[in-house]
Amino acid sequence: MSRVPHALITGASSGIGAAIARQYARRGVPLVLTARREDRLESLARELRPQAECVVVAADLGDPGAPLALLETLAARGISVGRLVNNAGFGVPGNYLSSPWETHAHFLQVMVTAVSELTWRFLPQIREHHGRILNVASMAGLAPGSNGQTLYAGAKSFLIKFSESLALENARFGVNVCALCPGFTYSEFHDVTGTRALVSRLPKWMWLDPDEVARQGVEGVESGRLIVVPGTGYKLTRLMFKHLPDFAVQRLMARNSRRMRDGR
Repeated sequence: MSRVPHALITGASSGIGAAIARQYARRGVPLVLTARREDRLESLARELRPQAECVVVAADLGDPGAPLALLETLAARGISVGRLVNNAGFGVPGNYLSSPWETHAHFLQVMVTAVSELTWRFLPQIREHHGRILNVASMAGLAPGSNGQTLYAGAKSFLIKFSESLALENARFGVNVCALCPGFTYSEFHDVTGTRALVSRLPKWMWLDPDEVARQGVEGVESGRLIVVPGTGYKLTRLMFKHLPDFAVQRLMARNSRRMRDGR
């Protein structure tokens, strides 16, 4: 197996995942890019190969067999993983009962189960290389639950707690673990969920650039930070959530949830 560890980045075909790939390519870190859309991955790989080795492996993490298949594919090619970026994800619009259970089960497979299994399967290699794990969570995981984010906020909160425990368990192996918690970020995410028209009405301070989010995330995990919240406005929002009484924060979230849902 190659002694040059690669960075495995899930959901690398667009948005924050592609931006993280660019950050690591600038550092000369060899990459394994994975997502469902192989054409997008190949296009990104062509862009980045002048800076770093890029391996493309198309995979759908909604398939329960995908994490093991990824491990076996890379092992067969003699590729070891020293950095894991768990970025793949999506949102389910509407309230809990507005989607069939099959949609929610698929969501949990991608957002929780696949992340957990990928981390478990690649952790021995990451320990061997004193590597890094970057989990792309969200401000939704740091905020109180809101209307319309029944599973999304819970899944992102899981990622944060998962990162905290992993960091404690693996510090003695020289492994850094970081949860990246951006707010609204310019990407395809809201086009896929069909909420672009609603979120476009948000104030400009709430929107983050994916390249800046990626830069802060990569610098954070490489320097040993546990939680990274990009953007001054979101840092202040996190402090507010910490220090306001629970009932006040819950009322605030309820009011803003209605505005988002109704398009006000």
